[in-house]
Amino acid sequence: MDNGDDYEALPTSKFTTHLLAGAMAGMGEHCIMYPIDCVKTRMQSVRTSQQMYRSVFGTLRTIIHNEGFLKVVRGLNVVAVGAGPSHALYFACYEHLKKKLSSGRPGQSPLVNAIAGSIATLVHDAAMNPVDVIKQRLQMYQSPYKSGIDCMRTVWHSEGSLAFYRSYTTQLTMNIPFQVIHFVTYEIGQEMLNPTRKYNPKTHVISGGCAGAIAAAATTPLDVCKTMLNTQESLILNNKNGTSVAITGMINGMRTLYMKEGLSGFFKGLRARVIFQIPATAISWSVYEFFKFMLTSQVNTTDSNNGNGLAMASSKLSLKGDQQ
Repeated sequence: MDNGDDYEALPTSKFTTHLLAGAMAGMGEHCIMYPIDCVKTRMQSVRTSQQMYRSVFGTLRTIIHNEGFLKVVRGLNVVAVGAGPSHALYFACYEHLKKKLSSGRPGQSPLVNAIAGSIATLVHDAAMNPVDVIKQRLQMYQSPYKSGIDCMRTVWHSEGSLAFYRSYTTQLTMNIPFQVIHFVTYEIGQEMLNPTRKYNPKTHVISGGCAGAIAAAATTPLDVCKTMLNTQESLILNNKNGTSVAITGMINGMRTLYMKEGLSGFFKGLRARVIFQIPATAISWSVYEFFKFMLTSQVNTTDSNNGNGLAMASSKLSLKGDQQ
């Protein structure tokens, strides 16, 4: 087996390789692109998007000018802590299932890639959903929370533990098709640009960026609803009697959004989402494939050295036996 085959067809016992590579990919993707993620949240916000934010980079300039640079990275520490474990499980689960379900070489079957991606999404979102709630509440305009810990405590005491999973069904409804499109497009890109499946940074960047752009554009309406469910902004929580009512569920969120902003409201932040996802998925896949390659090469080198050591020891024993 050559290095290319070793890299793509890692044995099941190297599950930790996918965990470590996935964790690095998740932290790299979310941390590097976090300011654009903050812009996306602000543009999708019901309270501020129409009055203050009209373009991606204009929004970024407005936030920095009016609130300071630290506002666009507020909540970054929360995401850094959550993205590592969730993406470790995400990539490890995907790789494991892709290999187990494939009858031939892993990555060739779009159906297998879609199934593996869907199941990996269930695991990832279960771990990441509370992090998203805290992150987006910290990203809000005039957020009342002092820190991530303060946000977690306040939400827990005032809204209960279920508030951290209020958008979970919407998240899954969005992320399962997102990841199906994402993984299938990425694997098709790899089959076209890198059929030997050797480590090739350029193809990982191109395939990842294209996959992210297509998946992001297709699922933007559900992402807007998820933002609404996560932030629960005070302006949209008042019913006809003037009392505060929480928005619960995807259907309720869609109905509220349509009543407030019409059909165009479902596509708020589309450009920001695509601009975020193109480099984010390119970074994620290139970092993941890099660490997978490095860790696999290290394991292969160690195994090779151990094999050479055993061969030398065996040879010495044979020589002693011949001399006797």
